[in-house]
Amino acid sequence: MKKFKNLKSIPAYLSLQNIDTDMIIPKQFLKTIKRTGLGKSLFYEMRYDEQGKMIKDFILNKTPYDKSKILIAGKNFGCGSSREHAPWALSDFGIKCIISSSFADIFYNNCFKNGILPIKIEEKIINELVMYFETKKEIEVDLINQKINCGNKKFQFKIDSFQKKCLLEGLDDIDLSFKKIDQIKNFEIKLKQDKPWI
Repeated sequence: MKKFKNLKSIPAYLSLQNIDTDMIIPKQFLKTIKRTGLGKSLFYEMRYDEQGKMIKDFILNKTPYDKSKILIAGKNFGCGSSREHAPWALSDFGIKCIISSSFADIFYNNCFKNGILPIKIEEKIINELVMYFETKKEIEVDLINQKINCGNKKFQFKIDSFQKKCLLEGLDDIDLSFKKIDQIKNFEIKLKQDKPWI
């Protein structure tokens, strides 16, 4: 997993509330177990028409938002089923940070495991950030100092210290297990000595 420290981007904005994981990546794309290749199907039913052609008016199909790394979204983002393909699709598209006033818990935690920073912040700040979307200006997400920098304005956000450490150091669940590889090996050796019949 890549380390996350600072991120600068013109944000894209989806004002919809209760965007569920089936909207993020529909069920027909869940057959793969690869984390790559899902970006083209992100928000499939909103981005493409029935003939599979891009809908020009959808925000992530427009320049410069088709290159946005930061997504501002309505409340309760990521609700619905717990599919991890949702953060995979967002990450593969290039979204590395999602800002909303609230998230579904499982989706929120899955983001950290896949190198995406989900930021919970007050609705009034969301409204201020939307101005930067409208004027196509960059904002900066500073994870180390837990701030969103917008011109002369700075907005503080909260984050769990362990989840912050994992993003800063690029640690997913497998990496965390390997950090304890010596303890795991010692445990297995002792287990074989104490219970050789296992």
